[in-house]
Amino acid sequence: MAQAPISTHLPPDTKPTKASIAYGHRALPKLNEELRSEDLTTRQKALMALCDLMHDPEYVYQAIDIGCLESLKALLKDINDLVRIKATEVLYIMAIHTMGRDGLLKHDIIRALSFLLNDANPICRENLHKVYKLLALLPSGAQGILNSGLIPSLVWKLQKEQGAIQELILDTLASCLRVDATEALGSRVVPFLKQQLLSGSHSIRAKAACTLMAVSIPWQGKKQVWQYGVIPILVQLLKDDVDEVQANAAGALMFATVTTEGKYAALEAEAISPLLDLLCSPTNKVRLNATKALTMLAEAPEGRRALQSHVHTFRALEKEASEATMRRVAQIAIRVIEGKP
Repeated sequence: MAQAPISTHLPPDTKPTKASIAYGHRALPKLNEELRSEDLTTRQKALMALCDLMHDPEYVYQAIDIGCLESLKALLKDINDLVRIKATEVLYIMAIHTMGRDGLLKHDIIRALSFLLNDANPICRENLHKVYKLLALLPSGAQGILNSGLIPSLVWKLQKEQGAIQELILDTLASCLRVDATEALGSRVVPFLKQQLLSGSHSIRAKAACTLMAVSIPWQGKKQVWQYGVIPILVQLLKDDVDEVQANAAGALMFATVTTEGKYAALEAEAISPLLDLLCSPTNKVRLNATKALTMLAEAPEGRRALQSHVHTFRALEKEASEATMRRVAQIAIRVIEGKP
């Protein structure tokens, strides 16, 4: 019986864009060497392989330890689009891990990535904003972005970018502005956010309202929200079909109505009725923020009078709430509404 001959030749390279990975402790050092190669294909293959390896936290630690981050920083300036895209993708995958975020901050990746804010390739820009979003979740990361002087650029990019990138910028700004909103307020962030509140995307509306909450923490932010006429738009968003939009709009009103001007702007925009409607929402965050906003409005004589006939609603909310925070917030609202000026 005839037998099929066994070829002495190696099988064809079915994935020519992927580097072969050395075994054991040589895997990452070999890839790090290839990242610095003058040959374009070698650099591309090494980046492809590194993307796969960085999903494992153990490899992330090793990569940082042997100096891969310095190699990646150099590749961010590569003239080849694919190299820059994959370099930013590797950094994003590393940033998913806690040790990766720590390593990126120690090696000043924030500043290195900032040179790609105007990169012609949208995938490259999206990857860098994914990294910023993850780094900003850490207090040290948010402070690092603030210290790098990037806030004015991010605010400016907010009106230039679209879709997913715009959402990522809003997430980054929301985290950073909770730490310090001063520079953003000087960069006209409030009118830019006002535009995003009118977006056709419910995700953009929700994230813009969330960022406005951060902006409204300092007194100057509260003042600008009132001055730029944002409060009537927030009142309209209380009637949005999406719970997250409602919750964040109520939250932004809660901060903005701390000032007297904010209170009366909200009362003039007839905020009490839609806020009362939100007390029946099945979403705890919506009920909580709406109750806090109504408490702010009850501090004005006109608001207190309008809410006195609805005290029973707050008592029912207090009785039915399963969360201690919700009960406490309802109790405070009742005390303010029933209080004597």
